[in-house]
Amino acid sequence: MSKVLNHLPLGEIAVFRNGLNFGKESRGNGCMLVGVPDFQNRFSPDYESLSEINPDGIVRADDYLQQGDIVFVRSNGNKALVGRSLYISKDVKALFSGFCIRARLISEDVDKLFFAYYTKTKNFKSQISSSSGTNINNLNQGILSQVKIPVFHKSYQQKIAAVLSVLDSKIDCNNRINAELKAIAKTLYDYWFVQFDFPDANGKPYKSSGGKMEYNATLKREIPAGWKVKQLSQIANITMGQSPPGESLTDSGDGVEFFQGSTDFGWQFPTVRQFTTQPARMAKRGDILLSVRAPVGDLNVAHLDCCIGRGLAALNSRDGFDGFLFYVMQYFKTVFDRRNSEGTTFGSITKDDLYSLPLAYPSTELLTEYDKVVLRYNQMVFTRSMENQHLTQLRDWLLPMLMNGQVTAA
Repeated sequence: MSKVLNHLPLGEIAVFRNGLNFGKESRGNGCMLVGVPDFQNRFSPDYESLSEINPDGIVRADDYLQQGDIVFVRSNGNKALVGRSLYISKDVKALFSGFCIRARLISEDVDKLFFAYYTKTKNFKSQISSSSGTNINNLNQGILSQVKIPVFHKSYQQKIAAVLSVLDSKIDCNNRINAELKAIAKTLYDYWFVQFDFPDANGKPYKSSGGKMEYNATLKREIPAGWKVKQLSQIANITMGQSPPGESLTDSGDGVEFFQGSTDFGWQFPTVRQFTTQPARMAKRGDILLSVRAPVGDLNVAHLDCCIGRGLAALNSRDGFDGFLFYVMQYFKTVFDRRNSEGTTFGSITKDDLYSLPLAYPSTELLTEYDKVVLRYNQMVFTRSMENQHLTQLRDWLLPMLMNGQVTAA
């Protein structure tokens, strides 16, 4: 067992820098940007999903991130996000937004990966939350500089980081496999239900093989002859979330699991942080959870019966085609994202707007064929995602035990 040698203020071992604010005219053109939406229950950014920014004439060399940097949420309307951290695990050309703050270690006494894990502990979070005597609304360099970091022998720090990294590597591997499986299912959805090249009676691509198409005024496009146009509420049972009374909320495990919004979202399932003894609106295990507040369109799946707050809606298929419905909602998310990129920002989507979203609806036979394929992929994703839940719980249990010496990193 290795003992703490010292506690050092972060301001003595790191330098800080606030991110930059960019206008809409700077979007695109090749430089990755870490923003607040990228902090949802991750250790490192999902680099492939980061938005892009044009840095020309705006940034200096020191504004870019380096491998080993830690980026924190500095300010956000949702206080639950303030103080969350991301570890920059790769040497990539990336910037970070003005709602974030960067810490860069300058001391050789602290291992960068060890420090990254320490920022995930309750001890670290409690220090920044109680710095002014109240729950923190905005993080700043002064607050961060006062946080005390435990310093073990460097070799022991590296052992702690190595143990936790093994778990994170397995989680990341599962996520990459799941991403491939979901990409296959989405590609099939796009091919069949967006491009309309589903197999015809002869097994050939319908539209490409000259299948009959008809113009639909509601969708303002051609769709296969015989297909119907339906609103989302006609194919899905939709429950709009409603927040329970504040005094009913607890983190002690009493009551029903409660998810307020997309800040609780993980890769596939939400992360349990709060419970309520007075649930208002419930989602069932297997329901699609949709973020109805910025960022509108983000999706998770409920892995248990739970209470949902006003930032979420829960959906399941009226006809039993939940695989199809999930990728319908993925398609609508691309629509929301495209409008956002065009400058029409969605702060939220109303019940009426959600219910009335139109889509081309195929025959029951085609839906059955699609779900036969997709449900196999979804089951594999579900199994790996549940494994990740258990691995995450193990990691989060080990983290404080390793830090305070109750468990030894051999």
